[in-house]
Amino acid sequence: MRLDNRTALITGAATGIGRACALLFAQAGANVVVNHLGDHTQAQTLVHELQALGVQAWAVEADVSRATEVDALLVCLQSLAPPIDILLNNAGIIAEKPFLETTESDWDRMMAVDLKSVFLMCRAVLPGMVARASGVVINIASDLGYLGRAQFAPYCAAKAGVMGLTRSLAREFAPHIRVNAIAPGPVDTAMVSLESMSAETIELELAIPQHRFAQPQEIAATALFLASDFSRFYCGQVLGPNGGSVMP
Repeated sequence: MRLDNRTALITGAATGIGRACALLFAQAGANVVVNHLGDHTQAQTLVHELQALGVQAWAVEADVSRATEVDALLVCLQSLAPPIDILLNNAGIIAEKPFLETTESDWDRMMAVDLKSVFLMCRAVLPGMVARASGVVINIASDLGYLGRAQFAPYCAAKAGVMGLTRSLAREFAPHIRVNAIAPGPVDTAMVSLESMSAETIELELAIPQHRFAQPQEIAATALFLASDFSRFYCGQVLGPNGGSVMP
C-alpha cells in the first residue's frame, strides 16, 4: 500500500491518531502536511521524524474550526507544499459532562471542532481535487456516533454528523474522489485516557469484546488502506476498527 509522490494533509497531526497516521503515510512514501494548534514542539519533532524517512514534511498551525484560519492555511499551502492528494480530517476534542449541565458554549465548541472543521477543510481542499479529478478524503468519526453514550451527547452528535457528511460527499464527488470515514473504538491517546475518564466510562470502554484500548497505529493502518489504491471501490463507507464495540 504505497503512497509515493502523493501529499497528505492531516489535521490535528501532532499527537495521537494523527501522528500515527503521519508516520505510517510517510513510511508508505507520502509527503505530509502536519496541521496542529499550539503544539509547536511536538509538530516540529514529528516533521523531523518524517523527513528522516525520506519524504517532505511541513508543520502548519491553524485552528481548523475557524473559516478564516482554514483559508489562511490553504493560502500557505499553495506556496509551501504540492497539491493535496489526501485529506485526513482528524482534529477533534471530547468531553464527558451530564447533558443538563451542558451549556450552549459547550455544544458550539464541540460542533465546531469535531464537525464544522470537517466541512471547512473539505470545502477548502475539494476544489483542487475536483480540478485534478483525483483525491482521497478520510474523516475520523467514532463508534459513539453509532452507539450514543450518556454524558457525551455533543460528541456523539458531532461524530454521527461526520458520518452523514461523509456519505453525502461520497455521493456528490464520486467516482474520481473517494470519501470514506473511520469510526474507531477506544484508542489509547492523550485525548482519551483512563486518567480523564470516570470509573463508569472506563468500565464501558473496556467492556468491548477485545477488552482493551486500541493503539493509534492500529487506527492508522485503516487510514493507510483508505488512502491507498487498495480501497478504490470504497465509497461513503465507515470502517470500524473498534474492538467489537459495534457489529453492524
